[in-house]
Formats: sequence, structure tokens, C-alpha cells
Amino acid sequence: MSFNIDKIRQETPGIQNRVHLNNAGAALMPLPVYLSVKDHLDLELNIGGYEAAARAKPAFERTYDAIAELINCDRSEIALVENATVAWQMAFYGLHFQPGDRILTAEAEYAANVIAYLQMAERKGVVIDFVPSDDSGQMDVTALENMIDDRVKLISVTHIPTNGGLINPAADIGVVAQRHGIPYLLDACQAVGQIPIDVEAIGCDMLSATGRKYIRGPRGTGFLYVRKGFLGELDPPFLDLHSARWTELTSYEMDPSARRFENWEFNTAGVIGLGTAIDYLQEIGIDAASARLREIAATARTALSQIPGVTVQDIGAEKGGIVTFEHRDHSVDAIKAHLTDNKINVSITDINSTRFDLNKRGIDRLIRSSFHYYNTENEIDKLIDVLGKI
Repeated sequence: MSFNIDKIRQETPGIQNRVHLNNAGAALMPLPVYLSVKDHLDLELNIGGYEAAARAKPAFERTYDAIAELINCDRSEIALVENATVAWQMAFYGLHFQPGDRILTAEAEYAANVIAYLQMAERKGVVIDFVPSDDSGQMDVTALENMIDDRVKLISVTHIPTNGGLINPAADIGVVAQRHGIPYLLDACQAVGQIPIDVEAIGCDMLSATGRKYIRGPRGTGFLYVRKGFLGELDPPFLDLHSARWTELTSYEMDPSARRFENWEFNTAGVIGLGTAIDYLQEIGIDAASARLREIAATARTALSQIPGVTVQDIGAEKGGIVTFEHRDHSVDAIKAHLTDNKINVSITDINSTRFDLNKRGIDRLIRSSFHYYNTENEIDKLIDVLGKI
């Protein structure tokens, strides 16, 4: 279908009684996604889980194709997992680090990833180096290039960080990684569904994503992309009888595809819902959807900046749908409570999520409003009106 905001909003029941600006947390599912999940759960209720999964196999398998079409890869390069964290960790902990190896990451890197780097520093003695940001706040690609030496074994970056609007220059980073033959892991948790993603153009070896955010899929869904030529460089942190086959008493064979990073048990209804959500997005058109949500967010940034006492704290030469701000006279908790009372959903982002970046900018906590293509100018007007009356 073409971009029809009226139809899209009719198919989004959650917007009827509130303004949902917490899409970077979890977006509202469209009705077709909900129904696909519900229909499969009804099937499990009536005939049993294994039997329902067998009957729904075509819909389940469609999800691999839907993801491959969305990010421009082969279905064999996709692993379906429980969430973006599992996807990212299966890739990261599958790498072979040695003492003295360097990991290069961005200043706005997400806390969960940095904690994993720190654990690897304790386990293996790796060195974590933060690449400086340029004047806009994005990773400085020239600085990245200058930090490369033969000890760098991974470039790992969050494409769209959890705060600040920033979109890091993923493709430019990929050029550097490919030129030096360095593995490149991209955390695209906030990016997939928010902006067009082409793994071939980006040049990443691994990419992790979730279903619940900008794809508008159900919670408890995610996927990992691993470039086919890079599969042999990773050793899955664990295997089971789904990811590998027991061939002899003392031997096994891993699945030849990225499914070696999966495990036996699936939330089949969730996987089907994920595929439905991606097909729904593709019918709208990712280019149109992305342009719409970024335009709405830009309008909100301008409007928020005009409220006395409000400071928008977004960074980056290129900005997405996440808009963060603070108020001179009111705490973020008071603002969030006030917005919640007026049926406006937002979240709070704090220094524990992106410690390096927020500490550098002298910021402790921010209100995070995150916009999607189903949000409207009227909803921005309500946000501004309610904030003006706090």
C-alpha cells in the first residue's frame, strides 16, 4: 500500500486513547501483526504447540525471507533469536580475542555493549578504545582511520544510539573496516525499521536487531545477520540439536547457515508476527516510512526548542526519530509523570545507558520522546501544549 496515514492509524489501535512517543522502547503493533500472533496462539490452544508449528511452517520460514529483503542479504545469513541483545552477544562472544587485542567503539555506545567489552577485557585482556566524536557528535571517521593498527580486532558501533537523535555514519565506518580487513559489528537495534538498512552498502560483517521497536513487531523477537563469508570466523557461544547435528558418538556438524546461532525453542507466534510486521513495513515502503518519522521528529525538535526552559539535547550531523530534552525548572521524573497523566508516553534515558557520551556532555538524565511514522503534527501540538502547562 502507499503511505496512507489515515489507514495506518486506523490499523494502530493503541493510538486511539494516547499519544505514543516511546517507539524507541517499543512501538505499537499494527492490527495485522497482532492478529497474526493471536491466530497462531489460538492454533496452539486448539491443536498443540508442535502441531501448530508444523502447520505454520511456511509463515515461519517467510520471516527469514522478509528480513533478507529488508536488509539486502541472503536468508542463509539470518538467525532468528529472542531479542537484539542475544543477537549481538552471539556475534560478539563468538569472536576469538587474545590479550592486547583492541576494540574500537563510539563515544555514544550503548551500555549493554560496553559491559560486554569490559567483561572481555577482564577475561582476555583486550583493550577498549573510544573513537572521538566530531563536532556534530557522530563518530569521527577520520579519527577512526587514524586509530587503526594491527592490534585492532573489532570495530563495534551502535548505529542509532539510545539517546540524542544521532545516526552514526555506518557506511563510512564500513569502508574503513573493509579497507583494513577488520571485523565490523553493527548494533542496529534502533536502526532497522527507522531508516533503510542495506548490509552490502554498509559493509558490516555482523548486525543485530530487534522486532519490538521500529519494525513494530512483537516483543521477544530479534535477529542476527552474519555475512556468509564471515561465518567461519565465529564460534557460536553454545550449540544444541538445532544449531548442530550429532553425526557420530564423538562428533557433530554445525548448521552451514547462520542458524548455527539459533537454539531449539522458538516463540513461533512471535516469529510469525515479526515477519508480518516486516511485510507490513515493506508495503508502506521503508523510504516513505523513514522520511515521515524523521520529518515528524524534526518538527518536534523545533517546537520543543521554542518552549521556555526546555533544551533539546540531540546531536549528530544526521538525526533520526529520537528526540531528547530537559527542562530548566522541572525534573525529568516530574515531566514524565505529567506527560503520563495526560496520556502521552515517553521514557527517560540516563547516564547509565550511554555513560561516556552523557558524562562528556555533563548530562545525567533526559526525557526521550521517540517518534514513528504513525505520529502526527496534532500529537506534537498536544505534547507542546501539555509541556507548556507543567
